Amino acid sequence: MAEDGELAPEGTEPPKRPSLARRFLTAFFAMLLLALVGSGAAIWGANQLYVQSGPAETDTVVWLPKGVGVTSIAKRLSEAGVIAHPLLFRVAVRLHGAEATLKAGEYEIPAHSSMAEIVSLLRTGKSLMHKLTAPEGLTSEQIVAIIAADPVLEGPTPDVPPEGSLLPETYNFTRGTTRAELLDRMAQAQKKLIAAHWSKRQEGLPIKTPQEAIILASIVEKETGIASERPRVAAVFINRLRKPMRLQSDPTIIYGLVGGKGALGRPIRRSELDRQTPYNTYQIDGLPPTPICNPGAAAILAVLDPPDSKELYFVADGSGGHAFSETLAGHERNVKNWRQIERDAAAAKPTAK
Repeated sequence: MAEDGELAPEGTEPPKRPSLARRFLTAFFAMLLLALVGSGAAIWGANQLYVQSGPAETDTVVWLPKGVGVTSIAKRLSEAGVIAHPLLFRVAVRLHGAEATLKAGEYEIPAHSSMAEIVSLLRTGKSLMHKLTAPEGLTSEQIVAIIAADPVLEGPTPDVPPEGSLLPETYNFTRGTTRAELLDRMAQAQKKLIAAHWSKRQEGLPIKTPQEAIILASIVEKETGIASERPRVAAVFINRLRKPMRLQSDPTIIYGLVGGKGALGRPIRRSELDRQTPYNTYQIDGLPPTPICNPGAAAILAVLDPPDSKELYFVADGSGGHAFSETLAGHERNVKNWRQIERDAAAAKPTAK
C-alpha cells in the first residue's frame, strides 16, 4: 500500500466506492423490509383486536335500521358499547368483503362478543322477534287499537278494515315492521285459511259463501269461550238454519247496539230483544249482514265441518259452559236451572251497608 502522498504502484487500481444508485437501492430495500415487518406486526395486532372478546359486560340489543352503511353500523355498535374500535371494525368488514352482506335488524349481541362474532351475527340476519296477540272474538276496531298501542310497530294507525276480515292469533314480527304491514298479514292469513278449507267443507251446509261462513263463525266465537264447545254450538246454529229457525243469538243483538266497540256492559233489555234491527237474530231470519267479530280458526273450521247433531238449543249452565238440548222442553228445563243459579248467586252476594 502506498504511503500517504504517494502514488499507488503502477498496475494497481484504487478500491471503488459503491455508486450512489447502489447505496439508494440498498437503503430502499432495507426500509421496505422494515416496513413489511412493521406492517405484518400491525396486521397481526389488528387481527388480534378483531377476534378478542368485546367490552360489553351484558347482552346488548342493537337496532340497525334499513339503509345504514358500515360507518353508521360501526358508530351504533360503538355507542352501544359492544365494540371499542369502530375504525378497525369498518376496515375489517371491508377487508373481509362483508360490507354488502350485513343485514338490517334488531340484534341481541351476547356479552363479550368479538368484532368477528358480531360481523358473523349481522350476516345471518337473525333479528330479534317480537309478538302481538289478537285474541279470538275481538272486533276489527279492537284489533286495530291493539296494533296502534304496540310500542315496537312503526307507522301510522291504519283504517279499520271490514268486520271479520282478520284472523286472530299471535303474530311474530321484527322491529321496523309497520302497523299496516301487520294488519295486512292478518287479513291475508284469514284469506289463506278460507281458501284452504272452503273447498273441503261438509256437503249440504246451509251456508253458500265463504263470507256467510265467517258470519256464522263469528257468532259461534262470541257464544262460547270454551274450545271444546265450539263444534256443538256450530252444529246448533247449522241445525237451526236448516229448519229454518231463527238463530236467537244475544251477541248479535249486542253488536247491533255497540258495533265495533265490543261489550255492552249491561244486560240486554226486553225492548232491545223486541226491536227490529239487521243484527237482531230474534227478529230476522237467517244470518246478520256482517260478522260480529273476527273469529279464530277453530270457530271457522267448526262451521265448515260441524259434528252430526240434532241439538237446537243451549243455555249457560253456571260452570262457564252450556247445557245443550234437542227439544224445547229440555231447553226450558235447562233455562229454569240457569235462572235458579242466577238467583242463588244474587242471594249470596253481601248486601251493601
